[in-house]
Amino acid sequence: MIEYLINIDKELFLFLNSFHSVFWDEVMLIITGKKTWIPMYLVILFYIFRTYKLKGFIVLLFIVLTITLADQISVKLFKNIFERLRPCYNPEIKDILHCPRLSGGHFGFVSSHAANTFGFALFSLLLFKNLKYSIFIVLWATVVSYSRIYLGVHYPADIVGGALLGIIIGIVVYKLYTLAIKINFSKIKPKIKN
Repeated sequence: MIEYLINIDKELFLFLNSFHSVFWDEVMLIITGKKTWIPMYLVILFYIFRTYKLKGFIVLLFIVLTITLADQISVKLFKNIFERLRPCYNPEIKDILHCPRLSGGHFGFVSSHAANTFGFALFSLLLFKNLKYSIFIVLWATVVSYSRIYLGVHYPADIVGGALLGIIIGIVVYKLYTLAIKINFSKIKPKIKN
């Protein structure tokens, strides 16, 4: 059964990876780049601090926690345990797939890009509770994740696994955030000795 699912994943990957051109190679390399999205992150940070003022630092701390957990768990708990070769390193298919540039380590399950982007997307859409933003940020995470299949560095199952991991982490960290903001530190008074 597992072998059957792996073969379906491989076939789906080869199908999705087969649609390419020089133009889309450049577009997908830009989309997958972390620095590409700095302006978007800055706009979101601006909105956070405009809305939450000094509490924006608490929000930022939980965003960093979300991305750090997604990134580290995807590598340490999944990639290093499952050791599933990325398509571009898989000797069975590496000569028939499209891979304009090798990137990342040898192992790909689960996708850290998918975990990080979906973790950030879920945390932030739960924070903002805005339909237009929610649609935008989920589409963004989906496009960034798809770019990894296009570039030949992840199978669809790597992306789905990473997205699910990110979604779970985004929800859990958001719940922790809501608990943290309920704590009213002003009620904690230091004991003064006479």
